[in-house]
Amino acid sequence: MSTLAEQAVARTPRRFALRFRGMSDRAIAWLFITPSVLLLLAINIFPLLWTIQLSFTNYRANRPNAPIRYIGLDNYRNILTDTEVWHAMQATAHFVLWSIALELALGFGLALLINRRFRGHSFWTTIILLPMMLSPAVVGNFWTFLLQPQIGLFNSAIAVLTGVNPSSFQMIGDVALAPWSIIMVDTWMWTPYVMLICLAGLRSIPDYIYEAAEVDRASPWRKFWSITLPMVMPFLMLAILFRAIENFKMFDMVNLLTSGGPGSTTEVASITLKREAFEKWRTGYSSALAIILFVTVFGAANIYVKALNRVKQR
Repeated sequence: MSTLAEQAVARTPRRFALRFRGMSDRAIAWLFITPSVLLLLAINIFPLLWTIQLSFTNYRANRPNAPIRYIGLDNYRNILTDTEVWHAMQATAHFVLWSIALELALGFGLALLINRRFRGHSFWTTIILLPMMLSPAVVGNFWTFLLQPQIGLFNSAIAVLTGVNPSSFQMIGDVALAPWSIIMVDTWMWTPYVMLICLAGLRSIPDYIYEAAEVDRASPWRKFWSITLPMVMPFLMLAILFRAIENFKMFDMVNLLTSGGPGSTTEVASITLKREAFEKWRTGYSSALAIILFVTVFGAANIYVKALNRVKQR
């Protein structure tokens, strides 16, 4: 290691070596991270500022030569009074709330089982984690075939268990069942992720706390409510935060499964944004919608993080 360092010093031009020699550690650190910071600003900040600018105009991407007119807050007013947007927000809320509730319950339950370290728990942990390793596009196509009423295995399995004709119902083609289809698929894919976070919380609890509870003759139920749940609660809240952000902007899996259908039953906010931007070509309108969604997620996440910090300080 010293030989490599000496070679690097020897090959450094003298004028650069003299400049670096007089710099503080803080200045050298900024020198190394500045290119990365500038790159991140160019990738993230510039598109955001451009989107904000477009949201105040009538710009259409399919008419690049048309005159761009500044219309003020008209796009924002139209969005707040658009029934389709509010329907999409309701569909998004239904999807986010139910998927998080199911993922949290199943993920925490699986974490409690895996934490017992039974024989073969490493193998079963790997099997449980497999859905999370797949991309949402693969999962969407995979479940699209499984949920087909004629050839899908899901309908056949339901028919075996209940005796119902497999062709009598369509999970992704029925107005009542389609919203639950995307919730089911998202739960299948991301429950392992919640399980990992909960498992990390369970493994962080010191054993001596349970040993002290056993000395006090606390029942397993009492130990769960007084030790396990309170100490894992920050991890549960962290899992809720991550999954809420991801599900709020979910697009690829829902687009492949139902494309927002049947009708607009499963048209979540991201599907509405895609249709406004790339089907109706209302670029200014879709930019305003994107800003509203961004502010909504950012504001809700900021409030939630403050609540999470309060829980950690207790």
